[in-house]
Amino acid sequence: MSLLVYLDYAGIALFAATGALAASRKQLDLIGFLFFAMVTGTGGGTVRDIVLGRVPVFWVLNPAYIVICCLVGIVVFFTAHLVESRYRLLIWLDAVGLAAYCVMGAAKGLAATGSPTIAIVTGTLTATFGGVLRDLMANEPSVLLRPEIYITAALFGAGIFTGATELGLPLYGASALGVVAAFAVRGGALWFGWTFPTYRHKPGRHPDDVM
Repeated sequence: MSLLVYLDYAGIALFAATGALAASRKQLDLIGFLFFAMVTGTGGGTVRDIVLGRVPVFWVLNPAYIVICCLVGIVVFFTAHLVESRYRLLIWLDAVGLAAYCVMGAAKGLAATGSPTIAIVTGTLTATFGGVLRDLMANEPSVLLRPEIYITAALFGAGIFTGATELGLPLYGASALGVVAAFAVRGGALWFGWTFPTYRHKPGRHPDDVM
């Protein structure tokens, strides 16, 4: 198998694990674990394929992705109780999945369109949409609303991979740079609390008063 296939499977498995961990925090049954694992694992890639007009989407063409999500969901169902801080594990697994998936999504976008801009967009969508769906389903605060840098990490990783590829760097080298760059930014944000300045309303004016 090629490097991109390994990244694809790794991203699917990691995001499926975060979905199953979210199900464990809600104390769902096994079917709930499988559903969360599948939606989280395949959500970003599904949106990417629809945007690129690649239908049927990837997991319809290759059911192995569904099998991976189900296996991960089953493993987490029987082992999640062993983890003391499941939310902390969830966000770190999400960071690793984001790093792998932003590169793979960018590679697929670049292969489909030849456009570096589209590659960065599809890389970012692939890496972030599954986590957004997971949090919506679990009724958890979305990763997008956490103060630490999130989408920027996917943008950065996809951009580094795309730029390196356009400069002629071999696939393995460009992929490694993209994965490391994305994980460094997201991991640094989680570890050190990196954030961007946020919007501040006028003194004396509450945002709820804006019509």
